[in-house]
Amino acid sequence: MTPTIAPPRAADYRLGFASLDREVTVDALPVTGRLPDWLTGTLLRNGPGRFTVGAERYRHWFDGLAMLHRFAIRSGGVSYANRFLRSPGFVAAERAGRIRCSEFATDPRPTLLERLGVRVGATASANANVNIVPFDGAYLALTETPTPVAFDGETLATRGVRSYDDRVGGQTTTAHAHHDPSRSATFNIVTEFGRPCTYKIVRIADGTLTRTVIATIAVDEAAYMHAFSTTQNTVVLAEYPLTVRPLDLLVRRKPFIENYRWNPGRATRFHVIHKDRGELLGTYETEAFFAFHHINAFEEGDAIVLDISAYDDAAVIPSFRMSHVLGESTEGWADASFRRYRLVPGRTAAERENVAGAATELPAVARANMARAYRYAYGVDHRRNGGPAIPARIVKVDVRERAVATWEEPAVFPGEPLFVPRPGGTDEDDGVLLIVALDTDAGVSSLVVLDARDLAVLARARAPHAIPFGFHGIFC
Repeated sequence: MTPTIAPPRAADYRLGFASLDREVTVDALPVTGRLPDWLTGTLLRNGPGRFTVGAERYRHWFDGLAMLHRFAIRSGGVSYANRFLRSPGFVAAERAGRIRCSEFATDPRPTLLERLGVRVGATASANANVNIVPFDGAYLALTETPTPVAFDGETLATRGVRSYDDRVGGQTTTAHAHHDPSRSATFNIVTEFGRPCTYKIVRIADGTLTRTVIATIAVDEAAYMHAFSTTQNTVVLAEYPLTVRPLDLLVRRKPFIENYRWNPGRATRFHVIHKDRGELLGTYETEAFFAFHHINAFEEGDAIVLDISAYDDAAVIPSFRMSHVLGESTEGWADASFRRYRLVPGRTAAERENVAGAATELPAVARANMARAYRYAYGVDHRRNGGPAIPARIVKVDVRERAVATWEEPAVFPGEPLFVPRPGGTDEDDGVLLIVALDTDAGVSSLVVLDARDLAVLARARAPHAIPFGFHGIFC
């Protein structure tokens, strides 16, 4: 039976999980405050924009059909546009009036012919609703399947699925590839299911879609990994004990992520691979935990310091089912913590310490300090008044002093902060944070510009509608 989808109340975080069916272009948003004179560029955001197709609803926040948003900052003003990404999954759903492609936690309801064993019209989704990277004068929208979708950064028009021109294969990848400007290359992880499963560490030369495998790690059961870390000379995988047996995927009778099992008695493993030699420099173990996002990593002498937004287990994944976030179930909420792991050669156990109690999810670090020793990290913290695990405030973590500063406003739910440095600035936090925040009292979202030094509001540009909670973006 199709669930009844009640419209959210205005002053309610559930507005962030309501579909946005309008596509608009606005030349000038109303701006309050003052934008810094030096701030010029374009913020592109990615995330789900539609959670229902016809009478059917996607089962998980991560499954919503991708929507792109553009905030262009010029001469003290801000323009805005939003467009659905015309992925194969979007096109198939539009034509059929129902969900037609499998997603992270949603499988389409089979048609009569499919129940009789005749599969008709099925296609790969390529619902690239997670991240954005620049490529070849345009941009690529990314998800965890190796099917990037190109789009125009000005018009947001979809240019189509781009295929990698190699034979690397693999069924999943991460949506958080790491660019290394010193090597003019990007690094990523590709997982191939089989006997055995393999993690392939790949290098992609700038301006190409050719992946070169620099190392492989074979495992009996593959772990779910949303992200990884790099330092100046290494790639660091965190292999959590959330794993899948390849046979379960082959005879798949339930959505992709529900085939994975949590193994609390198994350690989390960190694998360190040299970027140039492809050599496995070491494998380290620690307690079972789970994470979506790595915050940063860097080399400290021969050791590696790895900062992660960590959960005690993988319960965070089902906590973002639509039934849960819309209040239709009473499952608990998961809390994250800012953890630091130190990987020391000659030892097999990783050293752990807690940096801050703040969750620091959707983390951001100044681009100049990625893969290097750093002082400040930014993110969202969902812990407020014991309520649901929805981003409710911005946090700034001083990892040197172990101090946390916060910004929050009543009924305002901010998304991922992106740090933009002030030209000529010398301090690591001399710049601004760009945030898309939903004001549930007003029923609209705004681009909020915070001074990264003290988290004071400098300006807001008000969008014409509420923007659903999204994931990641890029400022160009």
